[in-house]
Amino acid sequence: MKNYIRQTKSLLCLGVTAAIVFASGCNQSVMTAGRDTAPSQAENIDVWPTLDIEVKRSAEDEARVKALLADMTLEQKIAQMIQPEIRDITVEDMRRYGFGSYLNGGGAFPNNNKHSTPQDWIALAESMYQASVDASLDGSSIPTMWGTDAVHGHNNVIGATLFPHNIGLGAANNPALIEEIARVTATEVMVTGIDWVFAPTVATVQDDRWGRTYESYSENPRIVHDYSRAIVRGLQGAPDDDFLGDSRVISTVKHFIGDGGTVGGDDQGNNVDSERDLFEIHGQGYVGGLSAGAQSVMASFNSWHGKKLHGDKYLITDVLKDKMGFDGFVVGDWNGHGQVKGCDNTSCPQAANAGLDIYMVPTDAWKPLYENLIQQVKDGVIPMSRIDDAVTRILRVKVRAGLFEKPSPAKRQFSGKTELIGQESHRAVAKQAVRESLVLLKNTNQVLPLSPNMNVLVAGDAAHNIGKQSGGWTITWQGTNNTNEDFPGGSSIFDGIQEQVNAAGGTATLNEAGEYTVKPDVAIVVYGEEPYAEGHGDREHLDYQRGSKSDLALLKKLKAENIPVVSVFISGRPMWVNAELNASDAFVAAWLPGSEGDAVADVLFTDQQGEIQHDMSGRLSFSWPATPTQATVNLNDEDYTPLLPYGFGLSYGDENTLSSNLNEDYEVSAKDSSGRAIFTGTLQQPWELWLMSGSSRLPVTASTASLDGLKYRTVDRLVQEDAFRLSFDTSETGAGVQIASKSFFREDMYAQGKNNAVLSVMFKTESAIPDEVLLGMNCESEGDPVGSCNGQVDISDLLKNLAPETWSEISIDARCFTEQGVKFENMVAPFQLTSKEKLSLSISDIAFKFEKADTADMICPSA
Repeated sequence: MKNYIRQTKSLLCLGVTAAIVFASGCNQSVMTAGRDTAPSQAENIDVWPTLDIEVKRSAEDEARVKALLADMTLEQKIAQMIQPEIRDITVEDMRRYGFGSYLNGGGAFPNNNKHSTPQDWIALAESMYQASVDASLDGSSIPTMWGTDAVHGHNNVIGATLFPHNIGLGAANNPALIEEIARVTATEVMVTGIDWVFAPTVATVQDDRWGRTYESYSENPRIVHDYSRAIVRGLQGAPDDDFLGDSRVISTVKHFIGDGGTVGGDDQGNNVDSERDLFEIHGQGYVGGLSAGAQSVMASFNSWHGKKLHGDKYLITDVLKDKMGFDGFVVGDWNGHGQVKGCDNTSCPQAANAGLDIYMVPTDAWKPLYENLIQQVKDGVIPMSRIDDAVTRILRVKVRAGLFEKPSPAKRQFSGKTELIGQESHRAVAKQAVRESLVLLKNTNQVLPLSPNMNVLVAGDAAHNIGKQSGGWTITWQGTNNTNEDFPGGSSIFDGIQEQVNAAGGTATLNEAGEYTVKPDVAIVVYGEEPYAEGHGDREHLDYQRGSKSDLALLKKLKAENIPVVSVFISGRPMWVNAELNASDAFVAAWLPGSEGDAVADVLFTDQQGEIQHDMSGRLSFSWPATPTQATVNLNDEDYTPLLPYGFGLSYGDENTLSSNLNEDYEVSAKDSSGRAIFTGTLQQPWELWLMSGSSRLPVTASTASLDGLKYRTVDRLVQEDAFRLSFDTSETGAGVQIASKSFFREDMYAQGKNNAVLSVMFKTESAIPDEVLLGMNCESEGDPVGSCNGQVDISDLLKNLAPETWSEISIDARCFTEQGVKFENMVAPFQLTSKEKLSLSISDIAFKFEKADTADMICPSA
């Protein structure tokens, strides 16, 4: 294993354009010391290179853009900078305003129908295009663009070829394959009349707790650099090879910049790296992708040293545009401008002034944003020169992409050729990617490869579940609520095993629970993470199935019955699975293979003559953790002690290196044992406060707020505004306040639910207490019946026992909620207070504390 570490120490610099990235061949700090130890936000523009971008400006194109711009009104220019979502605009809106672009977000479909056909997609694209060039549109005839998240194939469309997610592709370490995947993706996207994809993601993830880890190719910036260049070429073509021609789409390198390095792996969180690390670790995907000619860059949700990227002029304008030489446009992310200090979704001149060219503005916020931008230009808040620069960049890309000359979406080269969606040749490329992405971590007694002429038991809930094996960003945003019927032409991992075994005269039996009537020769157990996307996948640790361990129980059951066990692990990140490794004779990290699960069997089994069909060639592009809390173990760290290093992976015949007595004990960290604060006078990350009344919701962003009959205002307890008062009027449906995670992402609070924590809240009652006041929690759990992951208790008696107008603490045993089905590892809202009757009270200091639960003010009945 030490040999793997020595080899990978030199890999960081291989394949990167040395003259651009590391002026002396490879920066010495990266080779020896790893990350800078003293983060600094001091601006140092010399850290960044001036890129030799393959796509050059032409005088003819620039003159054309200038002429177009000269004929545009202010309103038309601002419309080019607005990107609404298909659920929030109509064709008539497009005809009236002439938006420069529009998008479909994850889980958005034409006609709001998940099963929309390619013809439905084309029809919408054609209608929007024709409306955008309608002569009645104040004389404008600038074609619009449709942008979509095609992040592992055309993943919103039923029947499309879905490739392994980026983390698996990184394990393949094959840039040529990546370019071919991008070419296939462009073809399938163009079948539906779409011009532009929001890919590639070029985050270099350094903390595997982040919910978007699987969207990263590697912790190694070299792989990210090379892949970014390859995928941009595959999507757009090269200047000497069909650049943005009839078979290509516009690409987007995203998310600029540092999203893979936020503190704690917090989605949309804060990156505090030094500027050199920001470039050398997180900037390499931009070096690769922009040099290859990527025409758009998406701004990131995260902050750098506390400043949101959507409003960071230094990074967007000074660095990206001026120093690096990017001359395309910068598009925002989903209402990301609204997170800039002093902004909301409807008004943010700061983003335009920072260099944002297109506002991605879903929901009905697009209209007031459009109107506010016009007024802000008229008032001089945004200089007209900045608007002209933004629109020039948008028009430049449209001219380069030939949108003024190409036929309308319904008449383009691939439009309507539905036979290209999921075409066999495309699936063949995906199968190759699946085979090359598999990483063999353990192979005791050379149990793999298997002979197909055996009695094979296939178990685990991911064995015959194409949705689970495909992960997030699969038809729906989170990749949830999909069945195998939603993947016509696709295959599960069991499908491939059954085909190979049956063809060889063996027997393949599927039983998720691992039950059988005839003892099998071997058991293949396919299990792993449930699908998730973005912050919904954020975790506090890397322990797999902490608390339940149902998959481990299945492995141990089979082992106890003296059946050789092969684990095929589905995950979007490396995880602490020491116990599962111990219970497996062989262990394969399969990542998220996509729609072509049958290709896994090509590697697990020999052919009928006993010859290897495909060797295990995948190698870890992320270091594998030695403990549940080792989430930031990365190649070239000074103290680099993973369980398995970057670059590890066994081929068939290699000596097995992992024992079966790995440490399975988990020591509770100080963080786990010290409780967790929710509200301490200010809301702690990632919690946000909402007022609720029936189906209405209102985010609380000021010191006072009201919704229907419910009023909120901040008050003083110990210091200024360290508490808030709620005044309830009567409500048939119940009104209340909810503290929920931002964007309603799942938060892992397993330690608080498991270790006998109590929920502690300071209350001051200021009115009579009604007979029912409910305190609840909400969580999210895939596969559970609706409502089974929520719980509430009536605290009216506890409140009645408090001295009025006096601050007092109430504590509630967390088991009162877990017994109702609340899963703390999937917590969304840890505090929700509702009443249907008149009530006035104040609240402060909401926290989970590790105190003796049996002395809490409320103890659950069976505790």
